[in-house]
Amino acid sequence: MIDLHSHSTASDGSRAPESLVQLALETGLGALALTDHDTLDGVDRALAAARGTPLRLIPGVEIEIESAEGEFHLLGLGLEGDRSDLAEALIRLQAARRDRNARMVARMQAAGIPITHEELAATAGGAIVSRAHFARLLVRKKVVSSIDAAFRRLIGKGSEFYEPRLCLGLREATDLIRCAGGVAVVAHPVTLGLKGPALRTSLQAFRDQGVAGIEAWHPNHTAKACRAFEKLARGLAMVVTGGSDYHGDHMPQRRLGLSVDGREIPDAFLESLPSKESAERRRP
Repeated sequence: MIDLHSHSTASDGSRAPESLVQLALETGLGALALTDHDTLDGVDRALAAARGTPLRLIPGVEIEIESAEGEFHLLGLGLEGDRSDLAEALIRLQAARRDRNARMVARMQAAGIPITHEELAATAGGAIVSRAHFARLLVRKKVVSSIDAAFRRLIGKGSEFYEPRLCLGLREATDLIRCAGGVAVVAHPVTLGLKGPALRTSLQAFRDQGVAGIEAWHPNHTAKACRAFEKLARGLAMVVTGGSDYHGDHMPQRRLGLSVDGREIPDAFLESLPSKESAERRRP
């Protein structure tokens, strides 16, 4: 059992990288990818915690990509090479996220929603504030009843207080992931907002711009959708991955190592990811 999508306190998870590694060991995982949003800050800590244990810690990241439809998140998995160029690009994204946050706070305050920068910073606990932190604060203040409701009604794409931010273009992102020794994978493809021929055409175009795989197995998908995404990936000669998208206490329904309907994420998905040795050979 493995997990190729998880988050720590370096972004919007509730567990520190070291604690996440310990949970993975207790759960019996053979491998865990740490894929925090727009940051690699937790990677070295997680690698150090996993050193000398049976757990293979896979350096990763999750990046939002420019998209006219839905929301497009890209996982970079197996970042075993030189991550310096990617880290520099992520710093730009973090600055853009701060600008976006300021606009959202100003608009909410103008609408009478009691939310402050200081409260958001405290909610984030030192990480860059994300929309997930907005959602948690809005729930705590009883503005909405749940995190899902916060995204659906207030801060999700197309909702009242949604603010766009600078995102990487797909080609730039896949090039950065490749140069860091990793492979690019479309995260939770259901959020692309595409179906049928439009989905297949888009995924084929993504593949042609350097995307290697599809996260077919994700707890936000139905089992039927997971199987369809897996079939689509294989038909496009793309790799298949799966992850829990674990966030810890904030999303208790997501459990490490498990995907939709509590299904274990199989070791076979690991075969498509580069090892540290192969990543070194692939470096430009």
